[in-house]
Amino acid sequence: MRVRDWQDIVTDVVDENADPEDWRAVAGDRRGGLGEDLYLGHPSVGVFQLKTYAKNPFEVNGVGTQVARRVDEDLDPLFPGEDADARFAVQQPPEDEDDAETKADRLEEVLKAHAEAPTAPDDLFDDVMEVLDSPAFGPMEYEQTDRPEALDELATTFEDAEDVLDAELDELVDDDGVGRGFQ
Repeated sequence: MRVRDWQDIVTDVVDENADPEDWRAVAGDRRGGLGEDLYLGHPSVGVFQLKTYAKNPFEVNGVGTQVARRVDEDLDPLFPGEDADARFAVQQPPEDEDDAETKADRLEEVLKAHAEAPTAPDDLFDDVMEVLDSPAFGPMEYEQTDRPEALDELATTFEDAEDVLDAELDELVDDDGVGRGFQ
Protein backbone atom coordinates (compact mmCIF):
# COMPACT_ATOMS: atom_id res chain seq x y z
CA MET A 1 0.00 0.00 0.00
CA ARG A 2 1.33 3.38 -1.01
CA VAL A 3 0.17 6.25 1.23
CA ARG A 4 0.14 9.63 -0.50
CA ASP A 5 -1.19 13.14 -0.07
CA TRP A 6 -4.97 13.19 -0.47
CA GLN A 7 -4.73 15.61 -3.40
CA ASP A 8 -2.57 13.09 -5.29
CA ILE A 9 -5.37 10.56 -4.89
CA VAL A 10 -7.90 13.04 -6.26
CA THR A 11 -5.53 13.68 -9.18
CA ASP A 12 -5.49 9.92 -9.85
CA VAL A 13 -9.29 9.93 -9.92
CA VAL A 14 -9.30 12.90 -12.31
CA ASP A 15 -6.70 11.29 -14.58
CA GLU A 16 -8.62 8.01 -14.91
CA ASN A 17 -10.44 7.85 -18.22
CA ALA A 18 -13.31 5.92 -16.67
CA ASP A 19 -16.97 6.73 -17.16
CA PRO A 20 -17.31 9.79 -14.88
CA GLU A 21 -20.86 9.07 -13.75
CA ASP A 22 -20.04 5.57 -12.47
CA TRP A 23 -18.19 6.87 -9.39
CA ARG A 24 -19.83 6.46 -5.97
CA ALA A 25 -18.78 7.70 -2.55
CA VAL A 26 -19.28 7.11 1.16
CA ALA A 27 -18.13 9.72 3.69
CA GLY A 28 -18.52 10.90 7.25
CA ASP A 29 -16.73 11.75 10.46
CA ARG A 30 -13.49 9.96 11.21
CA ARG A 31 -13.94 7.33 13.92
CA GLY A 32 -11.95 8.18 17.05
CA GLY A 33 -10.15 11.15 15.64
CA LEU A 34 -10.18 14.53 14.01
CA GLY A 35 -11.35 14.85 10.42
CA GLU A 36 -13.33 12.97 7.84
CA ASP A 37 -13.17 9.63 6.04
CA LEU A 38 -14.04 9.23 2.37
CA TYR A 39 -14.17 6.21 0.08
CA LEU A 40 -14.48 6.73 -3.67
CA GLY A 41 -15.35 3.71 -5.77
CA HIS A 42 -15.65 2.96 -9.49
CA PRO A 43 -16.46 -0.52 -10.86
CA SER A 44 -13.47 -0.67 -13.22
CA VAL A 45 -11.00 1.63 -11.44
CA GLY A 46 -11.28 0.45 -7.85
CA VAL A 47 -11.67 1.97 -4.42
CA PHE A 48 -9.71 4.88 -2.95
CA GLN A 49 -9.68 5.79 0.73
CA LEU A 50 -8.96 9.32 1.93
CA LYS A 51 -8.66 10.81 5.42
CA THR A 52 -8.64 14.60 5.66
CA TYR A 53 -9.03 17.41 8.14
CA ALA A 54 -9.44 21.18 7.82
CA LYS A 55 -6.36 22.85 9.28
CA ASN A 56 -7.99 26.26 8.82
CA PRO A 57 -10.73 27.68 6.58
CA PHE A 58 -8.35 27.73 3.60
CA GLU A 59 -6.34 24.54 3.97
CA VAL A 60 -7.31 20.88 4.04
CA ASN A 61 -4.65 18.27 4.74
CA GLY A 62 -4.90 14.55 4.44
CA VAL A 63 -3.67 11.22 3.17
CA GLY A 64 -5.04 8.45 1.02
CA THR A 65 -4.39 5.27 -0.89
CA GLN A 66 -5.98 2.88 -3.33
CA VAL A 67 -7.42 -0.03 -1.35
CA ALA A 68 -8.93 -2.12 -4.17
CA ARG A 69 -8.39 -2.39 -7.92
CA ARG A 70 -12.08 -2.89 -8.68
CA VAL A 71 -15.47 -2.83 -7.00
CA ASP A 72 -16.46 -6.50 -6.77
CA GLU A 73 -19.70 -8.14 -5.62
CA ASP A 74 -18.62 -7.85 -1.96
CA LEU A 75 -17.85 -4.12 -2.14
CA ASP A 76 -20.69 -3.05 -4.42
CA PRO A 77 -23.43 -3.15 -1.74
CA LEU A 78 -21.34 -0.88 0.50
CA PHE A 79 -21.61 1.99 -1.99
CA PRO A 80 -24.84 3.93 -2.59
CA GLY A 81 -27.14 3.36 -5.55
CA GLU A 82 -28.58 5.98 -7.86
CA ASP A 83 -31.37 6.65 -5.35
CA ALA A 84 -28.96 8.09 -2.75
CA ASP A 85 -29.94 11.38 -1.11
CA ALA A 86 -26.59 13.08 -1.70
CA ARG A 87 -24.38 13.62 -4.75
CA PHE A 88 -20.69 14.45 -5.12
CA ALA A 89 -18.43 15.68 -7.90
CA VAL A 90 -14.76 16.23 -8.54
CA GLN A 91 -14.15 19.40 -10.53
CA GLN A 92 -11.32 20.85 -12.58
CA PRO A 93 -10.89 24.51 -13.49
CA PRO A 94 -11.39 25.52 -17.14
CA GLU A 95 -8.26 25.17 -19.27
CA ASP A 96 -8.37 28.76 -20.51
CA GLU A 97 -10.71 31.68 -21.13
CA ASP A 98 -12.21 30.14 -24.28
CA ASP A 99 -12.95 26.90 -22.42
CA ALA A 100 -14.57 28.88 -19.59
CA GLU A 101 -16.78 30.80 -22.03
CA THR A 102 -17.81 27.64 -23.89
CA LYS A 103 -18.73 25.89 -20.65
CA ALA A 104 -20.64 28.94 -19.40
CA ASP A 105 -22.67 29.08 -22.64
CA ARG A 106 -23.45 25.35 -22.50
CA LEU A 107 -24.35 25.62 -18.80
CA GLU A 108 -26.76 28.46 -19.57
CA GLU A 109 -28.46 26.30 -22.22
CA VAL A 110 -28.79 23.36 -19.81
CA LEU A 111 -30.28 25.56 -17.09
CA LYS A 112 -32.79 27.06 -19.53
CA ALA A 113 -33.80 23.61 -20.75
CA HIS A 114 -34.34 22.36 -17.22
CA ALA A 115 -36.25 25.50 -16.25
CA GLU A 116 -38.65 25.01 -19.17
CA ALA A 117 -39.22 21.27 -18.71
CA PRO A 118 -40.10 19.32 -15.59
CA THR A 119 -36.99 17.31 -14.72
CA ALA A 120 -35.68 15.60 -11.62
CA PRO A 121 -32.91 17.24 -9.56
CA ASP A 122 -30.59 14.28 -10.26
CA ASP A 123 -31.03 14.82 -14.01
CA LEU A 124 -30.06 18.48 -13.64
CA PHE A 125 -27.04 17.50 -11.57
CA ASP A 126 -25.90 14.94 -14.17
CA ASP A 127 -26.36 17.39 -17.04
CA VAL A 128 -24.43 20.13 -15.24
CA MET A 129 -21.57 17.73 -14.43
CA GLU A 130 -21.38 16.67 -18.07
CA VAL A 131 -21.28 20.30 -19.26
CA LEU A 132 -18.50 21.05 -16.78
CA ASP A 133 -16.60 17.92 -17.87
CA SER A 134 -16.48 16.58 -14.32
CA PRO A 135 -14.12 13.59 -14.32
CA ALA A 136 -15.99 11.93 -11.43
CA PHE A 137 -19.48 12.35 -10.04
CA GLY A 138 -22.30 10.29 -8.68
CA PRO A 139 -24.33 9.24 -5.68
CA MET A 140 -22.93 9.62 -2.19
CA GLU A 141 -23.84 8.38 1.25
CA TYR A 142 -22.77 11.14 3.62
CA GLU A 143 -23.18 12.02 7.27
CA GLN A 144 -21.87 15.45 8.28
CA THR A 145 -21.85 14.80 12.01
CA ASP A 146 -21.77 11.02 12.16
CA ARG A 147 -20.65 7.92 10.28
CA PRO A 148 -22.83 6.00 7.83
CA GLU A 149 -22.97 2.26 8.52
CA ALA A 150 -21.34 1.58 5.13
CA LEU A 151 -18.34 3.70 6.20
CA ASP A 152 -17.76 1.44 9.20
CA GLU A 153 -18.14 -1.65 7.02
CA LEU A 154 -15.59 -0.31 4.51
CA ALA A 155 -13.21 0.53 7.37
CA THR A 156 -13.52 -3.03 8.64
CA THR A 157 -13.02 -4.45 5.15
CA PHE A 158 -9.84 -2.41 4.68
CA GLU A 159 -8.68 -2.55 8.30
CA ASP A 160 -4.93 -2.48 7.52
CA ALA A 161 -5.30 0.63 5.36
CA GLU A 162 -7.53 2.18 8.02
CA ASP A 163 -4.85 1.74 10.68
CA VAL A 164 -2.01 3.05 8.50
CA LEU A 165 -3.97 6.07 7.25
CA ASP A 166 -5.16 6.90 10.79
CA ALA A 167 -1.56 6.93 12.01
CA GLU A 168 -0.43 9.05 9.04
CA LEU A 169 -3.25 11.57 9.54
CA ASP A 170 -2.56 11.79 13.29
CA GLU A 171 1.07 12.55 12.45
CA LEU A 172 -0.03 15.31 10.04
CA VAL A 173 -2.24 16.86 12.72
CA ASP A 174 0.66 16.76 15.21
CA ASP A 175 3.12 18.19 12.68
CA ASP A 176 0.70 21.01 11.83
CA GLY A 177 0.71 21.95 15.49
CA VAL A 178 -2.93 22.98 15.58
CA GLY A 179 -4.07 20.31 18.01
CA ARG A 180 -7.49 20.21 16.39
CA GLY A 181 -9.12 20.92 13.07
CA PHE A 182 -11.04 23.97 11.99
CA GLN A 183 -14.81 23.54 12.10
